[in-house]
Amino acid sequence: MKEIDKDTAFTFANELADAAAKITLPLFRQSLDVSSKMQDGFDPVTKADKDTEQKLRDLINAQYPDHAILGEEFGFKAGTGYQWTIDPIDGTRAYISGMPSWGTLIALSKITDDGNLTALMGLADQPYIKERYFGWMSGDAAEASMHSDGSDKKNMATRPCKAIEDAVLATTDSNLFMNTPTENIWLNISSQTRLNRYGGDWYNYMLLADGHIDVVIEQGLQAYDIQALIPIISAAGGIVSDWKGNTPMQGGEVLACGDADLHAQIVRLLYA
Repeated sequence: MKEIDKDTAFTFANELADAAAKITLPLFRQSLDVSSKMQDGFDPVTKADKDTEQKLRDLINAQYPDHAILGEEFGFKAGTGYQWTIDPIDGTRAYISGMPSWGTLIALSKITDDGNLTALMGLADQPYIKERYFGWMSGDAAEASMHSDGSDKKNMATRPCKAIEDAVLATTDSNLFMNTPTENIWLNISSQTRLNRYGGDWYNYMLLADGHIDVVIEQGLQAYDIQALIPIISAAGGIVSDWKGNTPMQGGEVLACGDADLHAQIVRLLYA
């Protein structure tokens, strides 16, 4: 199996993101047919979601036919060596509402001998505001960077914030904690922070990696919601885990912090 290095991964992920933008941008803020994946409730999906994922799958299969692929819309394709995980539009609710907080997420992980995944590369792209985030976390070549307007590059780093009372916290929707077993946990933590912000989806994690937000707490995530974000946050100096401090590669309950001391403090609060 030929190893994929940072430059090769970033070059191909850029090609995927460019291909995705050619589909998502022309349909953004246009009239769309929106359907729901749920009979009870609302989990929206659009033609843009499905067409984008199919295009990315086609490109990956052409370039790396042996690799595994996991996507939100069309599930899992088994493979060997590496796995690509794609969310064609993370934040479909924002997309159909005309809000530019959606993005395309692309992750590359190495499949270990025991069948688990080791995160290598993540790319998160918001083509409407022309911000593309890249992370690589293998060996000495770790990098977290934001590429603006397709050219300018800015290296990213999280900011220090050791105390919860000084922290800016973000989550996509605080209502997702209400009437669940974690409601009191959320209310306890969110009542102690300096400032709480809502909405944002994947973009919250990029603001954390770039030193603007200190903590993101969410639950109910899927693998394709988080895998692309892990290398970016980690390479920027942050910590992203499940609520017990373990790997969040399969989603579920996720905690991301820019400061290791803050992360340890909040993990204790989550299971106080």
